[in-house]
Amino acid sequence: MASASASSSLSTMSLLLLLAICISSLCSPTRADEFDYPPLVNGLSFSFYKSKCPNLDSIVRDFLKNSFKNNIGLAAGLLRLHFHDCFVQGCDGSVLLDGSASGPGEQQAPPNLTLRPAAFKAINDLRALIDKACGQVVSCADVVALAARDSVYLSGGPKYKVPLGRRDGLTFATRNVTLASLPAPTSNVTKLLSVLSNINLDTTDLVALSGGHTIGLAHCTSFTNRLYPTQDPVMDKTFAKNLELTCPASNTTNTTVNDIRSPNTFDNKYYVDLLNRQGLFTSDQDMYTDKRTKSIVTSFAVNQSLFFKQFVYSIVKMGQLSVLTGGKGEIRANCSARNGDNKFLWSVVGGEGGESASVF
Repeated sequence: MASASASSSLSTMSLLLLLAICISSLCSPTRADEFDYPPLVNGLSFSFYKSKCPNLDSIVRDFLKNSFKNNIGLAAGLLRLHFHDCFVQGCDGSVLLDGSASGPGEQQAPPNLTLRPAAFKAINDLRALIDKACGQVVSCADVVALAARDSVYLSGGPKYKVPLGRRDGLTFATRNVTLASLPAPTSNVTKLLSVLSNINLDTTDLVALSGGHTIGLAHCTSFTNRLYPTQDPVMDKTFAKNLELTCPASNTTNTTVNDIRSPNTFDNKYYVDLLNRQGLFTSDQDMYTDKRTKSIVTSFAVNQSLFFKQFVYSIVKMGQLSVLTGGKGEIRANCSARNGDNKFLWSVVGGEGGESASVF
């Protein structure tokens, strides 16, 4: 889709590019150890499985390389699964648990209904491969974090290290807790910052982590509030007209790509979309409207290496939220059921159509 004000946008982008601090090819880290990482939570380590499962990285990466050949959308699904695990009661694999006799699990809460069944299956498939090679030593929560990392890297994004040593939680969150923890795509920056402040994530983390929308799909229902009954005046008119063709007011099932420029590549084009008023969600576009986030959006749009550097820092920071380590929690035999549960029922609600019932 072309912007109605293409020449103006190009001029703006040219000016911004001249203001970029460094040339991406010269400044971008080329190795995982060249990135800056946040302090590690006690109990987590970059070499946690070095002796217990030395081939862990290659097991995960080889499996995902083959999987993405058949289903590139799985990359976005696995990245989103990591977000939805960590934002709700911490990175403990609780989103993987099926509901129990006492009630539905996190998967049945509205923000999680569009998590991809293929992503849950991939985690269970990886669990089986890892157990075959190493025994039951790697937690499901760690598998989710590793799968998210390699989804980013194999889609063209940065290659970074993940601290490991998480244990799997014994409980899942209630529907209300899940709803409160995962902001809707209709949220503005004020709402987003309020939610993130509760889990020690800041304004820069918000903008960087939102860059995960550079890959994946979105349900029309996540952004049609900006099209009907009247068009959001902030939205580029040509972009809106094309979205109306994909998402007529009468249709509630269609999907479209998050990033119109490079939908299957993890890069900084999502931020270029925002500069051109072609962000899908209120939660996306408002970051270029709100003065607290606008300059960060611009800096990422003109400098991909800067985005990659901050994304790595922020996702590793996020990946340590309220983790269980040491003697807490457990290492599940299968990721969809606690070890004490006698019955294994893998039943994910939702379809393969899209991913956006929440921001992250």
